[in-house]
Amino acid sequence: MLTRRHMATGIAALALLPGCGAGPRNAGARNVSQPLTVTTRADLSALSGDWVVRGHFQGAPPPEIVTFLPEQNGAPAMALQTETCGLNGECTSEKTLLSLETLGPRRARDIETGREFWLVWIDEGLRTAAIGTPDGSFGWILDRQPTGGTDRIAAAREVLEFNGYDLSQLSLREVG
Repeated sequence: MLTRRHMATGIAALALLPGCGAGPRNAGARNVSQPLTVTTRADLSALSGDWVVRGHFQGAPPPEIVTFLPEQNGAPAMALQTETCGLNGECTSEKTLLSLETLGPRRARDIETGREFWLVWIDEGLRTAAIGTPDGSFGWILDRQPTGGTDRIAAAREVLEFNGYDLSQLSLREVG
């Protein structure tokens, strides 16, 4: 005989089946039901300078270099450098400047597009960082160098996965 307790247990078990209890996922690479955390190790000023994009999630090709600029007129800014090469082998470099507004510790938003940038993780030596956004529309693994740091890149991957990112959608690259 099926009791209410047995029915409740059966319903709870069904929720654990793959796909049934996975939580909402949007067009991005992150399970948005998983809270996105930020590091307590450093603030956004620790990102000042040039970073090489060593990993990214889906979408358009990311910039090769991300430069976090010191606050200008009281607000942080970021420059994105993208290189495009034509069929003739000639390459052109383009920089785009984003004006950011600070949302809180280790979080900022592009004033023009509304895209948020959260400093999810940064290593103790401030050489490798994981950047994400709550809606999962993108994520980056940044490093001060184009190669090396395998252990730090692996740690950034683990932190992004812990924060709901689907690592099967992560493209890694070594530049140089």
